[in-house]
Amino acid sequence: MKRVTGIGNALTDMLVNLKTDSVLERFDLPKGSMNLVDNRLQTEISKSVAGLPYSLSLGGSAGNTIRAMAQLGCKVGFIGKVGPDTTGDFFVQALENLKVAPTVFRGKERSGKCVSLISPDGERTMVTHLGAALELSAEEIEPAVFESYDCLYMEGYLVQNHALIRKAAETAKACGLKVALDLASFNIVAENLEFLRKLVTDCVDIVFANEDEAKAFTCEAEPLNALQMISGMCELAVVKIGIRGALIKQGDEVVHVGIMAAAKRVDTTGAGDFYAAGFLAGLCDGLSLRQCGTIGAITAGKVIEVVGTTFGDDAWKDIYRLVNKVKTEKYLF
Repeated sequence: MKRVTGIGNALTDMLVNLKTDSVLERFDLPKGSMNLVDNRLQTEISKSVAGLPYSLSLGGSAGNTIRAMAQLGCKVGFIGKVGPDTTGDFFVQALENLKVAPTVFRGKERSGKCVSLISPDGERTMVTHLGAALELSAEEIEPAVFESYDCLYMEGYLVQNHALIRKAAETAKACGLKVALDLASFNIVAENLEFLRKLVTDCVDIVFANEDEAKAFTCEAEPLNALQMISGMCELAVVKIGIRGALIKQGDEVVHVGIMAAAKRVDTTGAGDFYAAGFLAGLCDGLSLRQCGTIGAITAGKVIEVVGTTFGDDAWKDIYRLVNKVKTEKYLF
């Protein structure tokens, strides 16, 4: 597995630093959840946090993973849909600047946006209006989009369109690709449980889940039991268990990898996406499960030290230094 393409909602992120969680209570938003809303509600929520510090960056779960993989030197592409606007132009150009091969379609609606509400403890709650991203259809997924790739990485948020995510997975498998899926959010899993279980059983080789997502997917409260159940449906299962690290299982091999302690936990936005990026980058280099998990821990540990998912050159240099140590097995958790 050397070349990975991702498919997901092409979004721009608006990252807002909250002083309290009162806005979550006011709009009945479960802390740490992802919520699909219409343009009116997203605008109302945005107005309620006007005046608070915020920043803008490229977003989308699969997009975050693929861009981080590009930074790690992997050959990657991205499939998505944006609007006929300057935000869409910006999204495509940014991918090209990072050497991500874009297969980006143009829709009729405005480009999608995710308002990420960051609580004082760093936890993020997402309010997403998909806009043009929602227009990506199963009919647009043809074998040609998978040419020259070995793996398709899918974000679970695409489950709002069952036909699309199944067509992508089935077409990729028919083209000889491995299929990886991140379960994305516990509430999304709960709302689409039977569909996701069948999708994983039929089409998916690699599953990423955090503890809450794994519990929702398997109805098992104990992470190790959840790992065992997921691994019975696919080739490789990864269950992230917060500050305790991650559990990884492939065949009969089970590995527990710890975390890289962050200097300061500022914002958890993108932590799971960057974990997947580091892990998949390790697989692309043919590394062991422990090495893959350690690289995932490094990239996840770094992203929570900043607001959003954009690093400076110094942070990336530190990541490269640590990854090189992992490759020589001098730095393992």
